[in-house]
Amino acid sequence: MTKPVNLREISLGVMMEITEEEAYSHVVLRETLEKYQYLEKRDRAFISRLVEGTLEHMIQIDYIIEQFSNVPVYNMKPLIRNLLRISVYQLKYMDSVPDSAVCNEAVKLAQKKGFYNLKGFVNGVLRNTARRLSQVRYPDPEEEPLHYLSVKYSFPIWMINKWVEQFGYEMTERICRDSHMGRGTVVRCNLAKASVEEIMQDLVSQGISVRRHPYLDYALEIANYNFIGSVSAFRKGWIQVQDISSMLVSEIAAPNWGDYCIDVCAAPGGKSLHIAEKLMGSGYVEARDISERKVRMMQENIERTGAINIRAMRMDATVLDEESRGRADIVLADVPCSGFGVIRKKQDIKYKMSEKQQQDIIRLQRRILVNVQEYVRPGGTLVYSTCTIGADENQCNIKWFLENFPFRLESIDPYICDALKSRTTAGGYIQLLPGVHQSDGFFIARLRKL
Repeated sequence: MTKPVNLREISLGVMMEITEEEAYSHVVLRETLEKYQYLEKRDRAFISRLVEGTLEHMIQIDYIIEQFSNVPVYNMKPLIRNLLRISVYQLKYMDSVPDSAVCNEAVKLAQKKGFYNLKGFVNGVLRNTARRLSQVRYPDPEEEPLHYLSVKYSFPIWMINKWVEQFGYEMTERICRDSHMGRGTVVRCNLAKASVEEIMQDLVSQGISVRRHPYLDYALEIANYNFIGSVSAFRKGWIQVQDISSMLVSEIAAPNWGDYCIDVCAAPGGKSLHIAEKLMGSGYVEARDISERKVRMMQENIERTGAINIRAMRMDATVLDEESRGRADIVLADVPCSGFGVIRKKQDIKYKMSEKQQQDIIRLQRRILVNVQEYVRPGGTLVYSTCTIGADENQCNIKWFLENFPFRLESIDPYICDALKSRTTAGGYIQLLPGVHQSDGFFIARLRKL
């Protein structure tokens, strides 16, 4: 007889991996849901919502816990800390779960995990929270505007400070608010395999909601499916999960028939596959990344889509590849970054990044650029991109690059829709912002080698 599965215990285990073992939330959650594929869709959705929701609101949740606990959150035992977090999330954001069930299940879990002596503490904090949740006093937006944004939207105060300095208070709030907005999954249609209409019909036949994206005619937003591996269009290689911002990189790269292209930080391979598709079987794309695991993942996507003019290979972008000097028509440098543009999908990013780490990342980005600019042939194209917002990793890097290497910015207006055109796109780059554009936060610049 199969042993019953405790959904809260699974969620607690995922939270422990993310917060205490520095695992990536999207990776741990994906692996967990694959492990429990046999569960009903409703149960899998409960796990996803509990983990993602707790991460999404964690600063606010910790603020609430400390209203009712005489022990600061970060002085608690890690398991107790995370148990209280997922429980307070249920009390505040999951109306369908009775408060008594939340408290009782948390006490049982504390005891089951060996914290019998702390079950009274867990019970006391949660029952007080349940009774007095509506009485919690949050920071005043007039007296403490930055603290207010930090607690309301669960963003670290240093991040709020940085964004307010660059974007202003109202825009910062729009960016923070957008991280709490749910959206469907954006996919790119593989036009080498099927037409957009054929793909849409196939998706709808499975009961999946489909909406065409306004920025690109081959991009779709889908919802109401269990997991992507169960979607027939995905299994057949007709669609690739890829945000619209990532698709715009390949549009702006604009490969010509027969081009040799290098994607230096390619995993999971969406941009490389997109370039290969736009080459219509001609040319050659090298999809490079540093880890064997990522290379295997890219190879699986290549095989699933049936692309013939692309190869996944392991290579470190910080190490100069002498054989590639001056050979590439196009180099994509979608470099490692702080990831602030994709917090809506990866909420743990905002807790794991610090100002010092961001400065380390900028140095890494420049090391990569020093190498990969060597690969671009004279007259060739370098496309620099990040999935973050903020000038220090984007506009400042481009300014530094142009001061040190023989490149010039080129207008990207010929490659984007009218809704995205602006003064900066005419000048060679675009900064997509959450809450402003219908996409992730993303930066893309097109540079021509002189």
